[in-house]
Amino acid sequence: MNLPNKLTASRFVLTVAFLVVMVSKMPYHETLALALFAAGGITDFLDGQIARKRKLITNFGILMDPLADKIMVCSAFIAFVGLNWIPSWMVVIIVARELAITGLRLLAASKQVVLAAERYGKHKTISQIVAIISILVLAAYEQWGWFGKLFGFSVFGAPWVDWFAEIAMWTAVILTLMSGWLYLWRNRALYLQDM
Repeated sequence: MNLPNKLTASRFVLTVAFLVVMVSKMPYHETLALALFAAGGITDFLDGQIARKRKLITNFGILMDPLADKIMVCSAFIAFVGLNWIPSWMVVIIVARELAITGLRLLAASKQVVLAAERYGKHKTISQIVAIISILVLAAYEQWGWFGKLFGFSVFGAPWVDWFAEIAMWTAVILTLMSGWLYLWRNRALYLQDM
């Protein structure tokens, strides 16, 4: 297994660790969850960069990298709903899109076609990761003592992390809808021929 594929596989492990920490009641669990999720986001960036730079692109990476992203992101959003940190309807949109695209990829694979991630999908994933990290920062920054107070300084009457997390979440939902629609439209021949 090459390095990019190891980084992709590590994202599954980081996701499990993230979920365990999220449901734990240990001190500073929000901060630790933030660190684990950020590490997962970094592996997502690095695996693609290294694979392209060193020409280590494999079918495993093409299929598993987006799947690892989807599992990591959906796990975080579902955990947030359980904690009442975000509205469930937003998460339903995100999870439904991810399941639809995974289903399309499985359909394509059954026809010996590999559907790689597209540019809009990458932007969507980045926006989702930013939204999740901003929500985790919002939950954790008050635990950081004086640094947290400095970090959450007030802008427009509220700590900037409050409104930044809200904007990031809306951006993620909008990009998720747009990228899902584009992906389904561009690959419509795969599912329309079976209807």
